[in-house]
Amino acid sequence: MKILRVLSLLMDYPTQELLDARPALEEVVAGASLPADSKQALQDFIARKFSGDLLQWQEEYDGLFERGRSLSLLLFEHVHGESRDRGQAMVDLMNQYKQAGLEISVNELPDYIPLYLDFLSTQGEENARLGLQEVAHILALLACRLEQRSSDYAAVFHGLIKLSEMNLDLADLRAQIAEEKPDNTAKELDKVWEEEMVNFMDNAQSSCGSTNRPSEGQRRDQHIPLNTDLLTASPAN
Repeated sequence: MKILRVLSLLMDYPTQELLDARPALEEVVAGASLPADSKQALQDFIARKFSGDLLQWQEEYDGLFERGRSLSLLLFEHVHGESRDRGQAMVDLMNQYKQAGLEISVNELPDYIPLYLDFLSTQGEENARLGLQEVAHILALLACRLEQRSSDYAAVFHGLIKLSEMNLDLADLRAQIAEEKPDNTAKELDKVWEEEMVNFMDNAQSSCGSTNRPSEGQRRDQHIPLNTDLLTASPAN
């Protein structure tokens, strides 16, 4: 499903290389198996982001996805948090990638959503849909939180939900998060840093190992290489 590759790229850190690929991205969106309103929302997203200033877009991206945990693009952070179960989930997903013949860089975390989407895009339409359904509740949560912040990135996540063909009650989810406090303020970020320092020291003393949570710099470095050749390799989906 080439549309999954496109959504993966749109969700990753914006670069000049991505901007240069605009025609190919728009072509795939236009031919995707999505409702007309979803395709229009994605086309509008591309038009706004790609026509603006790249540095401003990058600053917006940092503010959304690299400050606080509520909009983390790491799947297991929304499931396991900092628990030890997250490590085993990472191993299981890595094994799934290897069984499919996908090798990833040591600098990449397997639950990084753009990487997961890139993987699903190579697995055939049915397997891709099943893979999206497994994480649809996380995608829906992120979509609703992005709506709450009036971010047009919500269109990317709503597109993924449509592709999953899951019937989710987004109204109920919106009601559940209505009273959430923002976690991207300086006060909340300091609190997270303090918690992570305590966890780090505890783990170091007990030799329990890392929780696999990346630093801000690491997360920015783990971008999927842009390969637009694959967007024109087979009929659009």
